[in-house]
Amino acid sequence: MIVGPPPSHHYRARVILGVAVAGSALLGCLAVFQLLLAGGAPLGRYAWGGQNEVLPPRLRIGSAVSVVLYGVFALLMLQAAGAVAVLPRGAAGVALWVLTGYFALGIAMNVASRSRPERLVMTPVVAVLTALCLVLAPH
Repeated sequence: MIVGPPPSHHYRARVILGVAVAGSALLGCLAVFQLLLAGGAPLGRYAWGGQNEVLPPRLRIGSAVSVVLYGVFALLMLQAAGAVAVLPRGAAGVALWVLTGYFALGIAMNVASRSRPERLVMTPVVAVLTALCLVLAPH
């Protein structure tokens, strides 16, 4: 006699957790990138409109704030998979849908960037994050 949820539930839960971990890992990579930008690395052509090789102080501050936001975004994704619990369930669900919209808007903003490197690199990255959120949001 089998006790517990059917095996398909376990598989689905593992897939959702994998999606959340993938999204968190991608956000972690972006956080490292933003830390490099905040520290003065000459990677500005890939971010913030690509107008500065080395970011000016105000954009470096923006990059530092982005690191914190990416951490919050990762927690939201992990909560959707049931790996952590930082917000009430209803609030986390709404927050994840808002995050999905934010990333979808990011696709449009990156496509519209004057910086070719930013368009070529960041547009697909944000598209992947949007897709991962679309998988997670209903959970």
